[in-house]
Amino acid sequence: MQAVIHAADIQDRDGGVLLMGSLFGLYPFLLKLYADSGYQGPKFQAGLRAVCGRVNLGIVKRSDLHKFVVLPKRWIVERTIGWLNRCRRLAKDWECLNRSALAFLRWSSVRLMLRRLCQTSQ
Repeated sequence: MQAVIHAADIQDRDGGVLLMGSLFGLYPFLLKLYADSGYQGPKFQAGLRAVCGRVNLGIVKRSDLHKFVVLPKRWIVERTIGWLNRCRRLAKDWECLNRSALAFLRWSSVRLMLRRLCQTSQ
């Protein structure tokens, strides 16, 4: 898992480029990236090409129908956020510093992974 926590005045599109810069340093073998329609546009794509030019960006778009439709790939992110929000510390933004918020996010994800690993080994 990789995360970047930044100030609230940075748009998600710009924060996404920051995340990709740290992500592709750790995982240079990534070839496909899925994002929602908020990340489409020339600014994010130019930043993504500057960080890692060979990545194929797939935009998951919402259906024009007015009924609920599960979007492919997006439900994975939403499910993970739901799991992490079960931790009381992450349910509210209690942290004053970004680095402590990032530490608690990582701590919660380690807790989640350990719980899943321990359930499968029994």
